[in-house]
Amino acid sequence: MLNAPRLDGIDPFAATVRGLTEPDPVRAALRAAGPLVEVVAPAGGPAWIVTEDALAREVLTDPRIVKDPAFAPPGWDRHTAGLEQTAAEQPSLTTLDGPEHTALRRAHAPLLNAQRIRAQSERVHAIARELLTELGARRTVVDLMAGFTTRYPLTVLLDLLGIPLDHVDRAADGCRQMFGDEPGAQGRAIAALSELAACGLDEGGRGLAAELRDRVPAHTTRDQLQYHLFGLIFAGQLTTDASLGVLIARALATGPHRGPADRTDLDALVRDTLRQHPPAPFTLWRFTTTETELAGTRLPARAPVLVDIQGINTDPARSAGPDLTFGAGPHFCIGAQLAHLELRAVAAVLRTDFPDARLTVPFTELRLTGIGGLQGSRLTALPVALHG
Repeated sequence: MLNAPRLDGIDPFAATVRGLTEPDPVRAALRAAGPLVEVVAPAGGPAWIVTEDALAREVLTDPRIVKDPAFAPPGWDRHTAGLEQTAAEQPSLTTLDGPEHTALRRAHAPLLNAQRIRAQSERVHAIARELLTELGARRTVVDLMAGFTTRYPLTVLLDLLGIPLDHVDRAADGCRQMFGDEPGAQGRAIAALSELAACGLDEGGRGLAAELRDRVPAHTTRDQLQYHLFGLIFAGQLTTDASLGVLIARALATGPHRGPADRTDLDALVRDTLRQHPPAPFTLWRFTTTETELAGTRLPARAPVLVDIQGINTDPARSAGPDLTFGAGPHFCIGAQLAHLELRAVAAVLRTDFPDARLTVPFTELRLTGIGGLQGSRLTALPVALHG
């Protein structure tokens, strides 16, 4: 039985700042080490990162490898590790597995399936247009990372859920702090999104929040339902925010575009942006429930495992096929259709309504900031002249 190689000299969970066009040294180092690499986890002790596509799909569909934090190493600090409460404490799409996860996913899935999202296309395009028009009215250079990429996905989510839009600004302020270094910033962002989820229940009878309330299992408590709504808002906002900046930068990098936007071209831009710059570099933590062999290495029970989404997506040796941006298996991201629509809508509106929009700094000077851990990277700033 083999031991997985260890990654020395590079911390895959460190906070970083690098150029948008600079290769990420962590991805190459992990790939070079092997298909399964042992690292030191942020909460201490060993963890294992999967760097190969076929092995990743095996891990993401193996019922012995679960997401319930109850199976985390006993000594892990929940905050340091970035863990949710256990499935017993707070059941959710991201902590349940097996039949309970299937039942909860069945309640969510009709709200965000392809047909429902297509029906929202006109409204999502309108939201993108309204927010960009408001910024463009200033006739000055605007930082879209400060004024748009957080507010836009939040507005879309609140509109879909039936939550009054007068809550957007406060929540957006909280979310923007997620990538700051001020103490307690992440806690304030989570509190702001929790408040939005509570509003979704208090409004009653409107939007997808009300529909979800009527679809979840009968034993679901109000607190649990609020947490389900929080999960939708948290995941939908943070992931789309991280991808939007890169998408806009790439859309504007080649200069002004005039004429109607070609759907095929837009889809290709969205897919390639998400492949190269996925919202999160890794999956959430998974844990072995029993001794498990992966790539010739025998992992003990309660071994923490991650999949390197970004490294696998960008592996030059990887065969063509579906990427891992939104995962695979039973936990495939339920909001993937909405994320694609949000990104495609922005690219389309920029082309049709702001044909002279341009970056005011060279594309190669844009910087990515990563706060470390399992969180993704977002552009530090995105200065744009919307009217040329």
